[in-house]
Amino acid sequence: MNNPLTRARTFDRGVRLLMVNQFTINLGFYMLMPYLAQHLSGTLGLAAWAVGLVLGVRNLSQQGMFFFGGTLADRLGYKPMIIAGLVLRIAAFAVLGLVDSLPALLAASAAVGLAGALFNPASRAYLAHDAGERRVEAFALFNVYYQAGILFGPLVGVALTGVSFRLTCLVAAGVFAVLSVVQVVALPARTARRDGGQPAAGVLSQWRTVLANRPFLLFSAAMIGSYALSFQVYLALPLEVRRVAGDEQVGTVGVGLLFAASGLATIAGQTRLTAWCGKRLGPGRSIVAGLACLGVAFLPPAAAAAVAVPAGGPARWALAVLPPLLSALLLALGTMLAYPFEMDTVVALAGDRYVATHYGLYNTICGIGIAVGNLLTGAALDTARAAGAPALPWIVLGAVGGGCALAVLRLHRTGRLTPAAVRARPVTA
Repeated sequence: MNNPLTRARTFDRGVRLLMVNQFTINLGFYMLMPYLAQHLSGTLGLAAWAVGLVLGVRNLSQQGMFFFGGTLADRLGYKPMIIAGLVLRIAAFAVLGLVDSLPALLAASAAVGLAGALFNPASRAYLAHDAGERRVEAFALFNVYYQAGILFGPLVGVALTGVSFRLTCLVAAGVFAVLSVVQVVALPARTARRDGGQPAAGVLSQWRTVLANRPFLLFSAAMIGSYALSFQVYLALPLEVRRVAGDEQVGTVGVGLLFAASGLATIAGQTRLTAWCGKRLGPGRSIVAGLACLGVAFLPPAAAAAVAVPAGGPARWALAVLPPLLSALLLALGTMLAYPFEMDTVVALAGDRYVATHYGLYNTICGIGIAVGNLLTGAALDTARAAGAPALPWIVLGAVGGGCALAVLRLHRTGRLTPAAVRARPVTA
């Protein structure tokens, strides 16, 4: 029974709805966001720095506010924060399609990010709460629905944007409006609780508890690099495809193949792979294997960098597409190996207390890794090519994956990934 739809039906209503939510959230988000930069620079005629500012504000708002969003979810309940985030996105997406002034665009972009910071930690904490001992399996299915939304969103978006970007924004806002109504009507209320069923303490006590959780902080630090690596399917690999292809049409098709292959691989293989890892490897070794795979993923483009680029034709197209495509598949495999157990480990290290706050801080820490990783990777690709060492950035990225794997392996072997309070809990997949 490896069909994601069939397996999802074995969970309670709240978990099933959260999976549908994540698919729909990503569908609405990715039908719009991949085409926002072109709208800003083309239709509205904004300068490149203004486009970068609008996009950067969205990321900074989301990553910077995750911790606060998680805190609110633990204090006010998971359902209110999910609904608040969805409603905020309705307004933000509508504004993005209707305004053309930079201040209004910046405000809308910030609101898009803040909305994600509200519902993301709450959704994951809610999923962990209701899935119980089946958390690993639930997070595996959650990733399938997550990737399906990323896969289908741009396909819907390209058709709508062909008519007008404003239509895309309004349809995306409509998707979130329908989803908001569904949450109000159908999503059961869930509230975070302390040990013994007592309500959560004050905010400062909440933060002190999370910030004093040394094993959690060590695990978060060890995972930072993995998020920078995973994000290269959106940055370094598309840049490499377009650079080598030397043809905009071939480059666009190649980049589309990267995203499609990554999403399809996850949809097809996530549940089977998680079940196998649960039986054969266990949580710690599964995460280590996933991180090692993320590092290995950068060997194909490193090897291709040593090959002279053909003048044109099929040989050049193959060199432009195949190494990055293999890299994208390996990145997807690494994420499939690690993600369900990674999410379960955050809950375990939280000791089932202030789970949303832990998720929020974890996302903020890893978001910093993405921002720094993108900055350094982008600069390194240009500098290394100019210096005649184009393979060096890919080798460094691979080494980062190896370093993350060794760090998590160390935590696993010293027992820091399984606190005494949760060591007796069986892992199911």
